[in-house]
Amino acid sequence: MPTDVVMPQMGESIFEGTITKWLKKAGEKVQRDEPLFEISTDKVDAEIPAPASGILQEIKVSEGNTVQVNTVVGVIGDGAGAPAPTKSAAPAPAAPKKEAREAPAPPPAAIAPPKEKKEDEEEASDVRSSPLVRKLAREHNVDLAKVSGTGTGGRVTKQDILDFVEHRTATPVATSAPRPTSVPPPAVIPGDLVPMSQMRKIIAQRMIESRRTSAHVHCMFEVDMTRIVNLRNKLKNGFEQRYGARLTFMPFFVRAAIIALQQFPIVNSSLEGDSVRYHKHVNAGIAVALDWGLIVPVLKSADELNFLGLQRGITDLGERARTKKLLPADVEGATFTITNPGQFGAVFGLPIINQPNAAILGIGGITKQPMVITDKDGSDSIAIRSVVHLTLGYDHRIIDGAVADQFMAVVKKTLENWSEEVG
Repeated sequence: MPTDVVMPQMGESIFEGTITKWLKKAGEKVQRDEPLFEISTDKVDAEIPAPASGILQEIKVSEGNTVQVNTVVGVIGDGAGAPAPTKSAAPAPAAPKKEAREAPAPPPAAIAPPKEKKEDEEEASDVRSSPLVRKLAREHNVDLAKVSGTGTGGRVTKQDILDFVEHRTATPVATSAPRPTSVPPPAVIPGDLVPMSQMRKIIAQRMIESRRTSAHVHCMFEVDMTRIVNLRNKLKNGFEQRYGARLTFMPFFVRAAIIALQQFPIVNSSLEGDSVRYHKHVNAGIAVALDWGLIVPVLKSADELNFLGLQRGITDLGERARTKKLLPADVEGATFTITNPGQFGAVFGLPIINQPNAAILGIGGITKQPMVITDKDGSDSIAIRSVVHLTLGYDHRIIDGAVADQFMAVVKKTLENWSEEVG
């Protein structure tokens, strides 16, 4: 029986989407959950998986067209493999029940029968975890002692278990050659008139709105990163071998910002009419530059994560942004944003605030340069140091210059005197 392919509703506030690319042609075979087409909405660009296996019998909506959610955009006919149950395409305004496909669970491991005394053994161990986490560990035959916790105080979280299972099952399996994660922009001949992409239109709109909304002011601090650069060089190989994740500079900056935000909560606030909303947690927006634009996925409750949790979360968001695997919830709820133009060689930048945030931290490139060093005895000397320039863009309607400078002073002090354990 043919299966309708519909435009999904990628969030409660999203009512339409633009098909930017079909990844299969009419007449080609498709496998269930294989990426079928790409869409662009006012929240995210995403790859949409096939709802069934078979033959792409018909493409009803061609590339570049925008349609309402639930619109049938293609049809998959009977073919090899068991088709998925046909989804209802009723034009009801409520979001269709597609959560299971939008946020697929990690592939299950080969589950061995749990040992009868496993629960007692785990609860008696020193591993900090909740009953839910221990239950999940038993279901996936996971030894909690082997899982690196990313919660407060090294606590093992549900996501830690899922990440561990996914990494364990994915490592030994041979995979086919990966598809390109992005398509290079077409060659442009001078004089061409090229229409803006949907993402570019949204970026343009939001940048103008932000400049009109907030009273932008910037301050810049020079930070000696030598201590952290040396620490990273020393630990990066062992860190990757132990945790399966690259050790980057970003979690150092995010952690330093969190410490400062906890001391100056006004910087982690937003303006709502004539009132200021002080946010309970730090939801860190991490700007990711893509070949086709810019997106800001959000690391939720970053203040509750340890260093390893920050690194894993940042890496995960960046990878999913570049492979169009983000969901609308992944780009919502930021309370403070960090952008890194320094990765492309910029000394510093003057970033525009990500609304409705009150501030944004810009990270310049880390470069070696001579600096005057004052010893404990008060004598001065010149040394080669690794230096970065950090810029804070803030909304002067609610953040005073003195507060912004004090906030940045804490960030600077934390980075220059780094003392937290990395891994």
